[in-house]
Amino acid sequence: MMKKQTTGIHHITAIVGHPQENVDFYAGILGLRLVKKTINFDDPGTYHLYFGNEGGKPGSIITFFPWANAYQGRIGDGQVGVTTYVVPSGAIDFWKNRLSKFNVEYIEVERFGENYLQFDDPHGLHLEIVAREEGELNSWTFGEVSKEVAIKGFGGAILYSSRPKETAATLVDVMGLEVVGTEGDYTRFKATADIGNIIDVKMTMGVRGTMGVGTVHHIAWRAKDDVDHQEWHEYAMNHGQYVTEIKDRNYFNAIYFRESGEILFEIATDPPGFAHDESRETMGEQLMLPTQYEHLRDRLEKSLIPIEVKPLD
Repeated sequence: MMKKQTTGIHHITAIVGHPQENVDFYAGILGLRLVKKTINFDDPGTYHLYFGNEGGKPGSIITFFPWANAYQGRIGDGQVGVTTYVVPSGAIDFWKNRLSKFNVEYIEVERFGENYLQFDDPHGLHLEIVAREEGELNSWTFGEVSKEVAIKGFGGAILYSSRPKETAATLVDVMGLEVVGTEGDYTRFKATADIGNIIDVKMTMGVRGTMGVGTVHHIAWRAKDDVDHQEWHEYAMNHGQYVTEIKDRNYFNAIYFRESGEILFEIATDPPGFAHDESRETMGEQLMLPTQYEHLRDRLEKSLIPIEVKPLD
């Protein structure tokens, strides 16, 4: 069987607290577009919110299950430890000023010759921003975030593993990433896309992560289309992974497996994307429900906490 390669990250999904605080941070402060307001298909009383670039391009999408008043998780081994965002070259000063303006504390760190701003969202999720040339500009503008400085999508992620060597092997042997360097505790891997393509694995172990508010639930990798996805399903199983059946997530099809370092991996299709059930111009404005929940619309609209995307500048 031919070796397969994912082009990079499709999306990252995390658990957070109050949905309005989530919207205020990712749309209001970070300037991302709320591209889809739907529900958790496995728990319809909870939102599933998707934020990304203007078109909701794979590699730019962070998704959230917001549970107000839920218990706090602990970031640790078996999880995505840090989610990395990429901005245009020269935009770092803008982001330092913007984080300071909204009292978001950050620290500056260097890794593999790149400078990062590291900070947490209101619910404890670890984030960082790095500037790189690659990747098209995000044409979505919001508040004082212009397209010259807007987040283009993911730079990548730092993975915390309970078996770092095995996770590294899975990235290379199953997902098809290439090792590009080692520095201190980290080994760096690269995929072929222009965003969502740099993965750093922490090769030392720490505390074990526990799922809850402020933690990443899973990281999803890209499959080109349904045919490619079907091949991935077989390929991952042939490489010793216990893979779920294909699940229809309305905006992509998905399969899941927990790699040896206990991080939940998903492989998701690029199509159909987010504009098939509402127009590209109006994405994110209405509560979108899959057919099987449409009959519950009235009840869900009454029970879900109202949210509003509003400029904070």
